[in-house]
Parts: sequence; structure tokens; C-alpha cells
Amino acid sequence: MKDNKVIAAIDMGSAKVTTIIAQVNLNESSLEKSVNIVGVASVDSKGVRKGQIVDIEEAVETVVSSVEAAERMAGYNLSRAYISVGGAHINSLNSHGVVAISNPDSEISQEDIERVIDAAKAVSLPSSREVIHVIPREYTVDGEGGVKDPVGMTGVRLEVETHLVSASSPAIKNIVKTVSEVGVEVEELVFSGLAAAEAVLTNTEKELGCVLVDIGGGTTSVAVFIEGSLAYSSEIPIGAKNVTNDLAIGLRVSIESAEKIKLALSKKEKLSKTEKEVDYIDIATFGADESKKVSKKTLVEGIIRPRLNEIFTMVKLDLAKAEIINKIPSGVVIT
Repeated sequence: MKDNKVIAAIDMGSAKVTTIIAQVNLNESSLEKSVNIVGVASVDSKGVRKGQIVDIEEAVETVVSSVEAAERMAGYNLSRAYISVGGAHINSLNSHGVVAISNPDSEISQEDIERVIDAAKAVSLPSSREVIHVIPREYTVDGEGGVKDPVGMTGVRLEVETHLVSASSPAIKNIVKTVSEVGVEVEELVFSGLAAAEAVLTNTEKELGCVLVDIGGGTTSVAVFIEGSLAYSSEIPIGAKNVTNDLAIGLRVSIESAEKIKLALSKKEKLSKTEKEVDYIDIATFGADESKKVSKKTLVEGIIRPRLNEIFTMVKLDLAKAEIINKIPSGVVIT
């Protein structure tokens, strides 16, 4: 495989570190691109907590395991990769930029687009933070708003509304250092909520107004799309690992056993017409030291549901605080 036809991504989550390698093929007649997954590997995460590196040595070992397994499947050695970034250190804000058109004939060029985006990016942030995304929402040309692509239009004043996503500089440096020690160069940092939204949301959902809630291991990413553009994003400091911990405490079992129980409860058994669903599980089946039968309903209603209610309540309060809860008629998509 040629280098310019291969793309790769590494998702450094709190629960799993996943590496994916894909080959991009171009149809020369239609100029359409297709993507073929040629390598993927996911390993249990170590050294990462709530999206941040807490032990570089352990994190490097985890990334090495994930990358090498994906490389073996693909038959290709990675040199560059996109890195998914998430965690409670992620913040966002909307920003406005304005510039005068530089061309004498008043035709807007790509250079003008870059200048107005740079103007929107020039916001006051603490030295401990850095911008990882500047996402244009809409442009305004001479007072006429709602413009998606102003290149080639005529005007004297260009404005842009953008959505900025920023991250903790130390957290970013630790992630880059971890990946670099594996021998992989960072192509670009991508907010995990944005990546998930691009994977699962339809254009119609984005246009009408939609919220993506991506429940990760240590945190939950929130991405809100209004009129086709990312309008708000945030991170909730609770995730699926909290559910696992609750089960471990409630059942007095190990984290490993609790994770297996959680996954088992999430699966619906296929039963024949004459079979009845069994409402209990034996925790010894999942690696517990002693045999104990527990009602599935009790676990779901008494342990899992309260934690999920907490997550979704925090998401609702977050959206209400941002004053966008009434701008999402397409509802919520959960991953």
C-alpha cells in the first residue's frame, strides 16, 4: 500500500485504545472516494483516565499493543495517524470574526476565508489551553447572512461565526508525547465528540438540529448540531466505567467481573416461543469468587438506571445552561 492512500486513527479512550487503518481508493472516472478498513485493533486501556494520560509508560505500552496488532492485520507500518481527544479538559465557545475583502475587484478568495477564520480564532484563552478546532458555522457577506461558502462571491466585508474547541495544553502535550514514543507522528487532533458525530449523524439530523451523546469509558461527549454546523460541544465527567464501578461495589465483585456482568445485561437473549426469559444471573459465571443469584431487573433498576439517569440529567442541565435545549427538534442520538 502506498503512503498517500492510507489513513489511520488512534482513539485513546479511558476504557479502550483502538487503532484503525484504512485504504482510500479513488475512482478515476467518477472521482469518488471509497474507504476500505484493512486493519483494526482494540486493547484495554492503561495509563489513561477520563481522557488524560496519567501514566505515560503504561499508556505507551497500551498504544504499542493496539498499533502493532492493527499493523499486523493491515500488513502496513504506521507513520502518521489522527488522534481522538476527549475528556473533561475539553471546552468550547462560539466566536465571531470580521475582515475587509483584500481583492481590488471585491471577489472573495480562499485567502479571505483563511483570514476571517484567523480573526475568529484570535480569542483570549489562558496560556494553559490551546485551540484544536475552528469550525465555521456560517458566513456573512456585506450584512447578508446564512452563507455556507462565500468563495467567488462579491463583497467588501466578510464575517464568520465559528465554533472553537479547546483543550488543556499539558493534556495535549502528554498525548502527543505518548504517540510520538510509539513512533507515530500526529496528523491531527480530533475532538472525540465531533468524530463520533461525523460517523453516526445524518445530514438531515444536523440540519434540523440534533444532539449526539457519546458515552465513553470515563467521560461522555456532547455535540450539538444546528442548521448543519457544530454549535456546541462539551464533556460530562461521567461515563460507562462509573456503571461498572457501581456494579462492582453493589455486588462486591472485581471490576473485571462487573464489566462482564454489565455487557451481559446489555444483551437480549434470543428465546423460542416456549422459552421464558430467566430473570437472574449467577455472578460466579462472570468470575466472582462465590455463587450468588441476582435478579437482572434489580441490577438494572437499582444500580444501572440511577447512574444513567445521572448522566442524562447532567447532559440536559448542560444543554439548558447553553440555552440550546429548544433548538434540537431531531432529538438525541446515543452512542
